[in-house]
Amino acid sequence: MNRKIIHIDMDAFYASIEQRDNPELRGKPVAVGYGEKRGVVAAASYEARKYGVYSAMPSVTALRKCPHIIFVMPRFDVYRSVSNQIMQIFLEYTDKVEPLSLDEAFLDVTVNHRGLRSATMIAREIKQKIFNRTRLTASAGVSYNKFLAKIASDYNKPDGLFVIEPDKAEDFIEKLPIDKFFGVGRVTAARMVELDIKTGYDLKQWSEVDLVREFGKAGIAYYHFARGVDNREVESERVRKSLGAEETFLEDLNEIVDMLAALDEIAREVSRRAEKRKFLARTLTLKIKYADFTIITRSRTVSYYIKTYRELFELGKELLLQVDDLEEKKIRLMGLTLKNADVDSVQPLIDGFQLSLDFKE
Repeated sequence: MNRKIIHIDMDAFYASIEQRDNPELRGKPVAVGYGEKRGVVAAASYEARKYGVYSAMPSVTALRKCPHIIFVMPRFDVYRSVSNQIMQIFLEYTDKVEPLSLDEAFLDVTVNHRGLRSATMIAREIKQKIFNRTRLTASAGVSYNKFLAKIASDYNKPDGLFVIEPDKAEDFIEKLPIDKFFGVGRVTAARMVELDIKTGYDLKQWSEVDLVREFGKAGIAYYHFARGVDNREVESERVRKSLGAEETFLEDLNEIVDMLAALDEIAREVSRRAEKRKFLARTLTLKIKYADFTIITRSRTVSYYIKTYRELFELGKELLLQVDDLEEKKIRLMGLTLKNADVDSVQPLIDGFQLSLDFKE
């Protein structure tokens, strides 16, 4: 029996909430984030996207593309509250809900609380309930696995509903541009185009062995996705595997004393988040992005669980001082991440992404 999977993706979630709550922002290009030097766009309204503004874009680039864009500081407490409202709607239909972040989730409605046979009908009802209760729109994708449902939800945005039926999946996948495949990022897509893989049909011509040789373990997934195969279950509880924080600096750092001061602030923030979630881990990873955007990481695993700010800072300092030629390059960004968690201590993951210190919880 084919499963019935729905992927719900809120439309420009953060920006749409800001436009909902402030009528003066409606119909205007809005970016959620810090609009000054070194700021980053956390979310962009559809009006801003028409100018080529997208999330994760440097604010200076967004301003260059759209000089009249309006920056709004994020309100994560509000976004999280609205996300909880939406989650309650999902749970009215099924307990098999897998949140990917605050604004999207997979639902397995093969067997559902309403006894409805049509996943399309359920998706339509969910979209309407989301709008009725939050005044926000969502896009939904419906298919027989997570891979296709995810692609479908992005097909008719915003406020879309698209269904990929089993008997039409093969033709749909073969015509799909390679950069639309779930799990194929910009760099991988560029590499595939170099290999003359431009569509799902092109991808399907490659053997699993050859794909693994070119793309590592991800090649296994690409091989199966090209054939419409994705046996991953909707996981109703996702366990947080890591926790961290990072900061993009207003001015590049090139003095060790400034680097240690920044490290101290980041360690305190990670410690606060770990304590809040009772998160224990034995591996600490330091991330550094230089002014030329080169990224390096350094990690250390210890025999004990890292529990205190002091342990975090001291381990982070050791990792920092191990970096070669530390004062010969300027540092643009620094981050610390705890990994290798104690599985008995971690909580289910709802807001499954790392926040920058620019957007504190």
